[in-house]
Amino acid sequence: MKVKHRIKLISLLSIFALFACKKELSPNLDPKAEVGQGQNAEIDHSDQEWLILFDGTDFDEWRGYRSSEISDSWEIQDGSMHFIPGKPGSHNIISRKKFENFILTLEWKVSKGGNSGIFWGVFESDDYSQPYLTGPEIQILDNDNNEEGTAANGTHAAGSLFDMIACDPALIKPYNQWNTCILQVDHRSNMASVEMNGNKAFNFSLSGEEWENLVAGSKFKDWNGFGKYTLGHIGLQDHGDEVWFRNIKIKEIK
Repeated sequence: MKVKHRIKLISLLSIFALFACKKELSPNLDPKAEVGQGQNAEIDHSDQEWLILFDGTDFDEWRGYRSSEISDSWEIQDGSMHFIPGKPGSHNIISRKKFENFILTLEWKVSKGGNSGIFWGVFESDDYSQPYLTGPEIQILDNDNNEEGTAANGTHAAGSLFDMIACDPALIKPYNQWNTCILQVDHRSNMASVEMNGNKAFNFSLSGEEWENLVAGSKFKDWNGFGKYTLGHIGLQDHGDEVWFRNIKIKEIK
C-alpha cells in the first residue's frame, strides 16, 4: 500500500510539473517588457482559437488585393508561400477575412537585397490602388544588401514600423534565413507590439497623440486613409523581390 501511495504522489507531482512547464511557455505579450528580452519565442499553436492563415498546403485564406483570385506569381514551395517576381502588374495579396484586435505570427525570409512587407488594417477600395495606402507596414528587408537598411534613421530596416519606428538590426537574421515576427494589435487598449525572433522590438500606440506624431513625421502625413481603419485585412507585399512566408497564424483578442 505504501508503494502505491508513493507512486500516486509521484504521478501528481509529474502532472503539476507539466502544467508549470506549459505556463512558462505561454506568450508574454506584456507591452512593458524590455526590448531585446527573449520572452516570447514559444506560442501554443494547438490552441483552437488560432486561425491558420497558411499551413503550407493552399491559399484558401488569401486572395489578391481588389481581386477575387490570387496571382500565379505566388506559389507553394516546400511548405512555404513563395513570391516570384517578374510579371507586370501589382501582385499584393490580402487575407480573405478582416481583423481588428489580434495576435499575428508568421515566419518570413527574403532573397539577397530583397524588400517586402506585412500590412494590417488594409481597407480595400477603388480609391486606394495599393494596400500600403491604408495599412501600416512591418518592413521585410535584407538589411545588409539593400540601401533601405540604413535609410530614414533605420525606420526602413527589417522589423521596423515602416518610416516611423526603427527595429534594432541585431534582432534580424540575414537574407535566405527564416525570421519569426509576432505582431499584436489591440485597439481597445490602444497598444501594439512587435517581436522579432523571440525578442521584444518595440511598442506603439494605435491612435491619439503618439500615433499622430509618428504619422506627422513620416511620408504618410498627407495620406488621408493611412492607418484610419481599425478593422481591415492582413496584407503581404509584392515589392518586386523574391520573398517567402510560412506558418501564418492569427488569434483574435477577445
